[in-house]
Amino acid sequence: GWLVECLGCEARSEFKYFIDNNQMAHSLEESNCFLRMFCQPCYDWTMEVKDLNTNSEILKVNRPFQCCIGSCKCCCYQTATITSGGQKLGEIKENCYYCVPSFNTYDDNNQHTYTIHPPTCCAGMCVNCCAEGNPCCGRGCCKVPFWIFPASQTQTNGNVERVGKILKKPKSLMTELLTEANAFEVEFPTDATTSQKAVLVGSTLFFNSIFFESAQDG
Repeated sequence: GWLVECLGCEARSEFKYFIDNNQMAHSLEESNCFLRMFCQPCYDWTMEVKDLNTNSEILKVNRPFQCCIGSCKCCCYQTATITSGGQKLGEIKENCYYCVPSFNTYDDNNQHTYTIHPPTCCAGMCVNCCAEGNPCCGRGCCKVPFWIFPASQTQTNGNVERVGKILKKPKSLMTELLTEANAFEVEFPTDATTSQKAVLVGSTLFFNSIFFESAQDG
């Protein structure tokens, strides 16, 4: 990856997947080099997550080319489809929103399962930057959360009813300075099925591509 970057090309995203401290899977993005360089963060890609020991497919995420994220959205919604062995497990779709990005996940029957958005304040009008702690060199420094809510529930007036979260975590100082690596932690809902967990993992890859890769140009 570093050699590709030094040659002026945008490296493909690569992920390692851990349960506690044990790596159990890996993935490497399949995408067009030209689009990676000039169409961030809108380009289409496919990510196949494979078992570390057997190299067999666990799940695959396909993100088509679509209009970029912005401060508000009423059309051209971002989307990604998650499959396994050719069978659809579900998908994530961007919602119509203003100021606070919002997404819905769906199962293979297109039934709404979860709503995902950053924690909010001001009656849901703004992103709550202090939800994970003080962001100014405190416990919440460099943390970017996306909270997971059941399809029938939302966060209103500070009444948080989240069932899980996707959290972009800070890394060591050397890692921050010398690499473009991102680290995420997924807290699954306690009653989530295997397919729903796969969709949430795919959603994490989706969030990385639309929110964080373009900010780092990689």
